[in-house]
Amino acid sequence: MKQTIFNISLVTIGFILSPLTWWNDLVVNVPLAYLFSMPFSLINEKMFLPAFIIGYWLTNLLGFLLLHWGSQGLIKKKNTVSNIKQSLIMSIIYSALIVIIVMLGWLAPPLAYIENLKQG
Repeated sequence: MKQTIFNISLVTIGFILSPLTWWNDLVVNVPLAYLFSMPFSLINEKMFLPAFIIGYWLTNLLGFLLLHWGSQGLIKKKNTVSNIKQSLIMSIIYSALIVIIVMLGWLAPPLAYIENLKQG
């Protein structure tokens, strides 16, 4: 029973982190990627965008891994069928949108917000 609850938890967390949900990027992955990129932007502001994209991809990868591990545990290691190609394409599209949003200045590194607060 404990193993089943553990595997259900892995599947749930994995589903939330994976790009299989339409809402997870705005609510979960983008904020996590932003938090991931903050320390890098404090070192050098030019590291913000690459770190943001890496953080975003890592959250998606972790989601897929947790989803896979949890589902394998639930179905006793039978092969699962998933549409990885479609999910990968969606991740690339979301990553491109993040790059555009940052380059347009709609999302800035944390220091830019702090400097605006000091000046304002």
